[in-house]
Amino acid sequence: MAYYITDECISCGACESECPVSAISAGDNVYVIDADACTECGACADVCPVDAPKQA
Repeated sequence: MAYYITDECISCGACESECPVSAISAGDNVYVIDADACTECGACADVCPVDAPKQA
């Protein structure tokens, strides 16, 4: 299942640059992951300082 970003996101942007398929973008309050583009690699979760990306 694709990753999603929880409300714990502090909008630091660390995950966006790590995504190899550019599935992450800035949302209104937190970053968002395009589930159709996500390859479930976990790179976003590896770099997030607050563990906001979770696997659905």
